[in-house]
Amino acid sequence: MVKIGDKVRFLSEVGGGVVTGFRGKDIVLVEDADGFDIPMPVRECVVIETDDYNVPTPAAKAAAKKKEEEQAARPVFVTSKTANASSNIQEVPAGRLAKPEISVYRQPEMKGGDILNVFLAFVPEDIKAVSTTPFETYLVNDSNYCLYYVYLSAEGKAWTVRSHGVVEPNTKLLLEEFEKSELNDRERVAVQLVAFKDNRSFVMKPSVSVELRIDTVKFYKLHTFQSTDFFETPALVYDIIKNDLPARQVYVSAEELQEALIQKKTIEDHVSSKPQTIVKRGGKNGIIEIDLHIGELLDDTRGMSSSEMLNYQLDKFREVLEQYKGKREQRIVFIHGKGDGVLRKALLDELKRKYPNFRHQDASFQEYGFGATMVTVK
Repeated sequence: MVKIGDKVRFLSEVGGGVVTGFRGKDIVLVEDADGFDIPMPVRECVVIETDDYNVPTPAAKAAAKKKEEEQAARPVFVTSKTANASSNIQEVPAGRLAKPEISVYRQPEMKGGDILNVFLAFVPEDIKAVSTTPFETYLVNDSNYCLYYVYLSAEGKAWTVRSHGVVEPNTKLLLEEFEKSELNDRERVAVQLVAFKDNRSFVMKPSVSVELRIDTVKFYKLHTFQSTDFFETPALVYDIIKNDLPARQVYVSAEELQEALIQKKTIEDHVSSKPQTIVKRGGKNGIIEIDLHIGELLDDTRGMSSSEMLNYQLDKFREVLEQYKGKREQRIVFIHGKGDGVLRKALLDELKRKYPNFRHQDASFQEYGFGATMVTVK
């Protein structure tokens, strides 16, 4: 059984490395000589003992055993890390091997690498067949920090984790491979990051969560994929963190965009729409008619609640009264309709509170039916 720390070689292709972890039950992560984690099916890996990723032959095993016996038969000299230089060399009796000292390896840091730069990259497996080729997704860590990461995609409001783990400093990590038919599942993705340094003190960085809209049309255009410092083949690269600042690319759905446009239009209609008045001829103070039906005041009421429409009608009622409050004996007929009486009651309450001196009565039944109130300015 394959376990973490085993050296393995691949059965179906050249290469191998050291097992660093597992992804699910059937996929093992193998770190190659360049320090990259390669996901491989467990059944494609064979545990080995040598560094050339070839299964040792019986003769090779016998030679290795003979070499060990020869080494054990003669004294071994090791360096002792003491302050006294004259006692640097110690002799170990025959038959005893020196126990090597365990040290913590620290990867060299890159100049300027304490500023975070992180990218999400899509690389076509065959750039010459970009319309049909599968793609690889990479997280590129161009910094001296380790990164805990979570890579997700969304459908509606539901998110799915596609990969998670740790990216080492100044490396790139393969997150997943996908076919062209799966491209639409990656239209909306997010990357969440926590930066840290292992076995070193460091300046703390804020955690980051960046949501991106991936333009799937670009995956069908050859010029979309450009040369970068991170890959030997052209790639499509999105910024996650640029010079310590998270990217500001936020996904906006078609539904949210449509809702915003409707709200904008409603506000513009509210500002520009005014009730039309009809002045009846026949005297100095002819009757003014104001139709307060919401359909007469606004061309479009989508997105408005009942209370918002009622408040708009009351605003127009107040506007007309303020306009004519200085014109004594002016008669104004407000057509509000019979309905359930909510608007009529609201108009009468407004008259009692703010215009107690104005007279009001039901308008002519013959002309307006039961759906109008006449106000006389006093």
